[in-house]
Amino acid sequence: MSIKAEEISALIKQQLANYKDELTVDEVGTVTYVGDGIARANGLDNALSGELLQFEDGTYGMAQNLESNDVGIVILGAYKGIREGDTVKRTGRIMEVPVGEALIGRVVNPLGQPIDGLGDIKTDKTRPVERKAPGVMERQSVNEPLQTGIKAIDALVPIGRGQRELVIGDRKTGKTSVAVDTILNQKDQDMICIYVAIGQKESTVRTQVETLRKYGAMDYTIVVSAGPSSPAPLLWLAPYAGAAMGEEFMFNGKHVLIVYDDLSKQADAYRELSLILRRPPGREAYPGDVFYLHSRLLERAAKLSDELGGGSMTALPFIETKAGDVSAYIPTNVISITDGQIFLDSDNFYSGIRPAIDAGTSVSRVGGSAQIKAMKKVAGTLRLDLASYRELESFAQFGSDLDEATQAKLNRGRRTVEVLKQPLHKPLPVEKQVLILYALTHGFLDSVAVDDILKYQDEMFEFFDSNHKDLLDHIATTGELPETDKLDAAIKEFAASFQPSSK
Repeated sequence: MSIKAEEISALIKQQLANYKDELTVDEVGTVTYVGDGIARANGLDNALSGELLQFEDGTYGMAQNLESNDVGIVILGAYKGIREGDTVKRTGRIMEVPVGEALIGRVVNPLGQPIDGLGDIKTDKTRPVERKAPGVMERQSVNEPLQTGIKAIDALVPIGRGQRELVIGDRKTGKTSVAVDTILNQKDQDMICIYVAIGQKESTVRTQVETLRKYGAMDYTIVVSAGPSSPAPLLWLAPYAGAAMGEEFMFNGKHVLIVYDDLSKQADAYRELSLILRRPPGREAYPGDVFYLHSRLLERAAKLSDELGGGSMTALPFIETKAGDVSAYIPTNVISITDGQIFLDSDNFYSGIRPAIDAGTSVSRVGGSAQIKAMKKVAGTLRLDLASYRELESFAQFGSDLDEATQAKLNRGRRTVEVLKQPLHKPLPVEKQVLILYALTHGFLDSVAVDDILKYQDEMFEFFDSNHKDLLDHIATTGELPETDKLDAAIKEFAASFQPSSK
């Protein structure tokens, strides 16, 4: 069988037509050590800090320590398939996560991968997890309230959109409940919420997600979860991933509330990571840059200037204290970064005052500029009333003969404490908060038995919903108190019909 010369030349021509003169160059290194969630590799001389690197088995890592002879890499995921001697190559990309509307209503891990079993997330937008915070001229001062629906917070330690307000307290004092109630209250408030669970038990996160779903809050919420069994790098990255997802909405002129629950566990994960990477330890074995770890995260929360769309990101970082010690290393660091703190006291919690907010230690550095005018008026004397009550309470137990003024202050204080109690998952709209606080500060509750206060409050709200909806709407729409004559007359009308419980 003879082969014709034309056939050979046609074949050669075809091969030449498909030939592409492309040269691909990958910078590749060799793994010299792997274990405890980190790897070391040499040969990656041009790797950048924070750059994504890919191992032979497809696992990704992130360059952290750029040393003279090798690179320290944190491994993002399981590291069982990585061996010494494996190759690792640069990708030229920095660490980024998927962002956008497609994530709303989903539960994802810190890499933006879904963990809720509801299928893939269809978005082609990504953002780097680390980003420089908006500068001074890119911000505006916080002036718009973020209503939490919790009377004790909205009246005493108001939070504004774009603020960083620390929630601090011992374990099991109701920190997560404050966050969940705040998220529930953002319904119809044009607010996107992001709940970042760092080192929380997966069963606990599941419970929170079910609660949010039950009350319809998953329609505007993203949950980022890094469980206690996740590698330390994922616990460290989780808040940054949440911040990147929030920034996508903030820079598009929307309002975001982001909850970091909690940053103590993130600091612990970062300490673990740093010690394994052989960085020099400092106080309490935390690395020297543990302050920067939290400051660069929390500074990303801002109220943007109108030129940038006027969007905002409000951060509620959580810190867990040990035996109420707010002067420990991590708590003092985060207190100095944030614009105030809400301190939850275990003594209050166990004595039935819930939410267990300690009005004396809690403070908001934004203050009245994050309150509507009506709330400012009714809540003005509240903190003083509580402070003088706490002071007198300790003396009153020693003496029985108290003068009338002292007796009146004690009575008002007891009623104030009772009014500020609130059941779980029942956030109140601001107009109803203003109404009950007005009744309290204007003496309408002085004649009501302390045990009847919550019954009085609930029936009063029902009465106003049915008969004086216009007064509530006036507070909600204008932010001002209605005419005091009308308000007083309506409260007196209700008080005349109120039946105290027979005890």
